[in-house]
Amino acid sequence: MAQGSGGKLTTHVLDTATGKPAAGLEIWLYRVSGNSHKKIKAVTTNADGRCDEPLLAGKDFKTGQYELVFLAGDYLRAQGTDLPDPLFLDQVPIRFGMAEEAHYHVPLLISPYGYSTYRGS
Repeated sequence: MAQGSGGKLTTHVLDTATGKPAAGLEIWLYRVSGNSHKKIKAVTTNADGRCDEPLLAGKDFKTGQYELVFLAGDYLRAQGTDLPDPLFLDQVPIRFGMAEEAHYHVPLLISPYGYSTYRGS
């Protein structure tokens, strides 16, 4: 794994059922190596559905494989959404690789019955 200061990792969560940012959604960040997962950060989205600072940046940024786990079920329950038990979507994991020191933006579009992600800018 290379380490440097030129990369950063950010995310943004939008609730497509309401058309609003997903404020108050908890996110866990893991570094993945083979079958090993190491939790390195837990954050909660702000009113804009973003984190107040990059998840990784500067000396903390390292290339490699990572996983973001979005606690969508807790967020959806807090919205008072009428949901089945068990939930169709609860924790949403997104595993991705960062191969170079660059800005990696991993947004999530969420609703009670679907989600989408992509490499943003």
